[in-house]
Parts: sequence; structure tokens; C-alpha cells
Amino acid sequence: MAAGTEFTIDELAREAGTTVRSLRVYHERGVLPPPQVKGRTGFYGSDHLNRVRTIGRLLDRGIKLNGIRELLEAWDRGDDLGDILGVPDEEGMVEPGAVAEIGAPSDPGSMHAVREKVVAATELADRYRDVPHGLARVVAAGMYEPLDAATYVVADQQLVRIAEQLTAAGASSAQVLDEVERLRGDCDRIARRFVDVFERTAWQSYQQSGRTPQDRAVLAERVAAARVVPGQAAAELVNRFVAWYLERDIAELADELPDQ
Repeated sequence: MAAGTEFTIDELAREAGTTVRSLRVYHERGVLPPPQVKGRTGFYGSDHLNRVRTIGRLLDRGIKLNGIRELLEAWDRGDDLGDILGVPDEEGMVEPGAVAEIGAPSDPGSMHAVREKVVAATELADRYRDVPHGLARVVAAGMYEPLDAATYVVADQQLVRIAEQLTAAGASSAQVLDEVERLRGDCDRIARRFVDVFERTAWQSYQQSGRTPQDRAVLAERVAAARVVPGQAAAELVNRFVAWYLERDIAELADELPDQ
């Protein structure tokens, strides 16, 4: 997200994938700071966007707005995460990098427990302690989600892997989060454009059809294609551009890697 980006409330809702009504509720419940008013119009920035995305993810995890407000207020104050959650550091915490079983065997349709990597909340907070609102940002970026009061679960392994690779290459925690947020934002905009095209074409065509079984079958095929084709095309293009920029911008690269 570029510095200085501003949104009206309609634009913020669209960018965050929510509704204006929800944003007004967030204001009323004290979880979303007020906008900067210019003239008669309120403008929101990237911090507001990150906050709204964080709120959405916490709501998805079953946390109520009152609890979210207390958590976000504590983050804003810079309180220690253990104090925020009321969890002693030495008790009830998962060992760093431990693997836990997520999903009880009694869940309907569950054939086996899904094994996911979970991280102690205090460890994650410490990892991004030098980044303002770091823990809220990794949640908003879709990297991690709170599993319970003491632990976070990896929500997107690819984003976490990218973050780890950037860290290994020497990037700071702030730089890592900036790059992950930009990547996620770019991908979100690409996806939004493809869905807009789908809505104007395939979906509109179906709405104007007789909605017969054949029409539904055609719609299902188009939905299936829309779910995978844009991502495949984007990945191929990105890889092609990366290769081109490497060759163009780093002249000595070919000499250092003669077998590539």
C-alpha cells in the first residue's frame, strides 16, 4: 500500500471487502479510529485498511467486537501481549515452532485431524516487536490467525514462506511486512478485476438465461475456470517478468551462475 493512500468510506469498504454499514458499526463500537476530515468528507488511510482487515479476521475466529476493542486498544498502547491475553509466559504456551493437531476427530466429515504449525502468541509478538502494530499487521496480511488466547496458527503457508525467505536474505521485520502487504494487495487487486469481469460476463449471462440445468452446468464450468485460470496466468507472467528483470538489471548474474 503506497504511503499517503486515502480512501473515502465507500472506497475503504470496497478495498477491505466489507460494507459501509459494517464500518459504521466499527466506529460506533470503538474498534475503528475516526477518519481525517477534509471539508465535509472523511478520509481513511492504510492504517485504517489494516485495522479493518484485522477486525474481519478476528471476527472470523469468533471473537466479539468488545473483545476485539480491548485487544486492539492494548496493542495501540504497546502493552505486553501476555498481559493483554492474561496468559503467563511460562504457562499454557506452545513450544516455538511446535506442530499441533487442529480439528477434533468428532468434527462432521473429518477423516483425520489436520496438522498445522502453530506459534506461541508471545513469540510472534516478539518477532515483530520493532514494527508498529506488527502483530495486528501479520493477521491483517493473512499470514497468521489466532487459534486461541495463547497461540496463532499459520493461515497462509506461502506468505509465511516468503517472509522467511526475505528474513533469511537480510530484510528487516518492517521490510518483510511491507513486501508481504504489497504482494497481498497486488494479488487482491488482480483477483478483484477478474471477478468484476466474471460478474459482467458469465454471471450476467446466467442471470439472463432460463437457469436450466444446462445453464447451471455452463456456469459451474466458468466458475471452476475463474478459480484457477487467473492465478495460473498471473504466476506465469510474474515469473517471466522476474527472469527478464534479473537479466536486464543484474548484468553480472549470468557470469556468476554459468550453469543457469
